Order: sequence, then C-alpha cells, then structure tokens
Amino acid sequence: MATAGSLYVAADYLFRFVLEPGSKRSLFKSNRPDTTLAARQPHHDAREEAQAGHWFDNAKRGVTIKASDGTRLHGWILDPDCADPPRHLYAICCHGFSGDPKEMAKYAHRFAGMGFTVLTPASRCHELSGGKYIGMGALEHRDLLLWIDAIVANDPNARILLDGNSMGAATVMLAAGDPRLPKNVKAAIADCGYTGLEDQFLYSARHLYHAPTFLARPVIGIMSSIARRRAGYDFKEASCLKALRHTSIPMLFIHGSADDFVNPTSLDLNFRACASPVKQKLIVAGAAHAMSASTDPKRYWKTVTAFVRKIFKLNKTKGLSGYIVFN
Repeated sequence: MATAGSLYVAADYLFRFVLEPGSKRSLFKSNRPDTTLAARQPHHDAREEAQAGHWFDNAKRGVTIKASDGTRLHGWILDPDCADPPRHLYAICCHGFSGDPKEMAKYAHRFAGMGFTVLTPASRCHELSGGKYIGMGALEHRDLLLWIDAIVANDPNARILLDGNSMGAATVMLAAGDPRLPKNVKAAIADCGYTGLEDQFLYSARHLYHAPTFLARPVIGIMSSIARRRAGYDFKEASCLKALRHTSIPMLFIHGSADDFVNPTSLDLNFRACASPVKQKLIVAGAAHAMSASTDPKRYWKTVTAFVRKIFKLNKTKGLSGYIVFN
C-alpha cells in the first residue's frame, strides 16, 4: 500500500506539473533553461521567421468559439497574402505544447501566400484560450473539429488543409482519423508528431529523465486515470496510431532525424499506421524537434508546397477568397 501510495503521489504531481498550467508547480511556470538540441540549432530561415512574425502581428484578426465543455477558445484569422487568390481555401495551423499561435507564423504565411485564408487557433490553456487541463491532442482534436465546423458553417464549399507541429501534429492526426471529420478537410500535414500520449510520456520518462520503465509505466497509467477523472479523457484516447488506421485524406508526415524530444521512429510508425491511399513522408537530416523547416528550408518547403499544390490543384489561381465571420 505504501508503494501504491507513493506511485499515486508521483503521478498526481506529474499530472499537475505537465497538464495543469494553473498549478503552482506547473511546467508552464518553470524558469529552467532550455537545454534541448532545438534550442541550440541555428535557424537557416531566421529572416523568413522575422518577416512572417511581423506579417502575423499586423494581419491577424481575433476570433472566438466555445468548446463543447464551455471553454472559450481563441484564434487568429489571417487573410490570403497573394494576388487573385483561389476561392474557398482554408488552412488551420496548430501549435505545439506550451507554444502559441505566433509560432506557426511562417507556416501560416506560406499558406497565405498560396491563397489560403489561415486560422491559427490557440490550444486550450494556451495564449488567450481558456481551459484548466491540457489534453495533448485528446481534448484539442475535439476543439479542432469545432473550428472546422465553424469554417464549414460559414462557407459550405470550404476546402481545408490541416497543419500541426508536435502536440499540434498529434491534434491533426487524431482529427484526421475521427469519423466526425467533415469531408471539407482535404489533406493534413503532421510535423514531428508522436505516436500517442502513452508512448510519448514513456519515451520522455526514459530518455529525458532516465526513469526505469518498470517505474515509469505504472506512474503513467495512474496519470491516465487521474486525467480521466479530472479532465474527461484518458491517455489511450490520444493514440495517433489508432486514429490513423481510419484516415482516408492525403497525409504528409515530417520529422527531424535528430529530434531529442519526440522519437524520430514515430515517423515510420505513424506512416505505416496511416490507412490513407495518398501519403508521403519526409525526414530532415540533422533537424531537432520542430526544427525541420529551419534546418533545411529549401527541401522542407519544396516538399510541402508540391504536396499542397497537388492536392488542392493550385496550378491555376483564380477568384477571390472571402472573409470568415464567426458569431
């Protein structure tokens, strides 16, 4: 009983530390220096990032919706940034854990340049969105479906691209395999996404904190039970592998070979699990977590642009894209 009690105390602490930003000892409030490889790698697209950030700040328009549990969700709308954009094109760019919509600025700007109206939602508990608990995709993909529904309600002819990094990639993959996904969603891009929440927590415990598997596994199991009681989901719900077995839309999977946060082997596992008849993968040599676009911008955007243009048939761009209006 003493052992079980100790495991519960550890699981409760970790749940609050990682998944409850309002907790006194939340990871969100940590001032520890970032020692990951990504923090040390050069950004070969630094100029583009700066320009996209400036564009984002000046072009964004706020929008809100209400989640199914009553949580107020906030996002930013960015209009196409090209001449004579096609009609009915929309892209939704989903940021990662502890990030914010602006971290997706360079991706949003690229898609806006292709003629997409772009939505960059703030995940629950991030930036201006409400919420008490983070779902690592389990809750966020439900929210993403609501954002998609809002776009379709405004424009029934919408053709939608989903794009996400890390937790945002998991959110996109889980939504892509959800039977409620509207047919308006035509393709998705998952950059450095994990295979599932259980797998990711176990990988982090072993490789970042050097915890033995025999100890980490039961703690993660208890964390899942705590999440089910407090937040309304368990970790098995955030299995990208299971979701991808039900995916039919074209998918592009991207990962950096030097990712020290999400196991690079996730790329092949997710790719093999994906049931879509149209799927591609790209591994960027030497890229750390969420750094593929910055490590090899030319190859990254050549691959992404070709994928998007083929799926959305963007060789000829005519017409005007309208504004999204949410109530």
